[in-house]
Amino acid sequence: MIDIAILRSDPERVKDNIKRKFQDKKLPLVDEVLELDKKNRLLKKEGDENRSKRNLLSSQIGILMKSGKKDEAEIIKQQVNSINKCIENIEKQEEEISVKIKKIMMTIPNFVAEDVPVGKDDSQNVQLETFLEPKIKDFDVPYHTEILEKLNGIDLDSARRTSGQGFYYLTGDIARLHSAILTYARDFMINRGFTYVIPPFMIRSEVVSGVMSFDEMDNMMYKIEGEDLYLIGTSEHSMIGRYMNTIIDEKNLPLTLTSYSPCFRKEKGAHGLEERGIYRIHQFEKQEMIVICKPEDSEYWYEQLWKNTVDLFVSMEIPVRTLACCTGDLADLKYKSLDVEAWSPRQKKYFEVGSCSNLTDAQARRLGIRYKTTEGNIYAHTLNNTVVAPPRMLIAFVENHLNKDGSVYIPPVLRPYMGGKEKIEPKN
Repeated sequence: MIDIAILRSDPERVKDNIKRKFQDKKLPLVDEVLELDKKNRLLKKEGDENRSKRNLLSSQIGILMKSGKKDEAEIIKQQVNSINKCIENIEKQEEEISVKIKKIMMTIPNFVAEDVPVGKDDSQNVQLETFLEPKIKDFDVPYHTEILEKLNGIDLDSARRTSGQGFYYLTGDIARLHSAILTYARDFMINRGFTYVIPPFMIRSEVVSGVMSFDEMDNMMYKIEGEDLYLIGTSEHSMIGRYMNTIIDEKNLPLTLTSYSPCFRKEKGAHGLEERGIYRIHQFEKQEMIVICKPEDSEYWYEQLWKNTVDLFVSMEIPVRTLACCTGDLADLKYKSLDVEAWSPRQKKYFEVGSCSNLTDAQARRLGIRYKTTEGNIYAHTLNNTVVAPPRMLIAFVENHLNKDGSVYIPPVLRPYMGGKEKIEPKN
């Protein structure tokens, strides 16, 4: 959510930003907010004038009563009562308009960084860098579920019976590899100075509406029936929500945190052939990184966050590239975003395995996250990034490390977490 003071002083800047994101249907919202804001300020002025008048009259009542002028005092009391009703009505109107303003402001997108490429959708994202040479196999790489089944590592049929489409059982060495990757990612981030956290896996609606846009909420979140609770789609939700309506001491910034959680997502919409299997699923686990910092430090942390993910994948000998997300591909809260994509030897192209975002103060405004300085309380900047999400990581891992005989190579960094194993042998 942007600062309404900017919208008041420079509405054309807000409109230009909306156009850059190809959301022209939201342009009328700017004028609508300005009109509502004007009404609210007039109501506030009227309310203040009535309160001053009420205070003046109230002070006269005591004087008149002491002077024995009870009839005159009673007339003024009636005037005060009438003013109170007027103030009550004004305050009710103010509250109603404030709710409308907030609802609209939460749909107006955050300002986009000047260096974000302009484009309508993810097809116009721009490649920045590649890391490690893509692996070209001298044999056909099977679909990832076929690889996992030959390793006796996945059971999709049983999951469909117990839970439906979009779920899976991992077994044996593949289940161990899944846990090994998460544990290695946790230690990797701790060694880079991040504090490890396991957060709640459910959050209230006020947190949900604070951490994401309404469209994202509808497409992602599962609601617990009969309760004001939602299953988290990523630990970023409860990690950022932890600081809702708090004032952080300036000396404690930046907060650099890494968190583990299961994640639950609706994953609405039809997906392509290559997104079967475990590419898009309703339940998975993830290691995340979160930073809350001063505004002047957020660009630095943005660079550090995506580099952490790249370094993690490179350490596991998986080629990756980075993409700058274009304006039309950015969610409303994002100032800028960068995707990390892993190489797929099967498809001979890259696919997304993580996303790094700088939300500046847009998320902090929605949640009321500020930090205390000698000059007052300032809204913090928030950032988040995927360390690793094993379902997609497993796809990249088994494709890139598959040997011709069906075995899967385990890089040295993961062997301590795999009981010293150097490869996983096919069972079927």
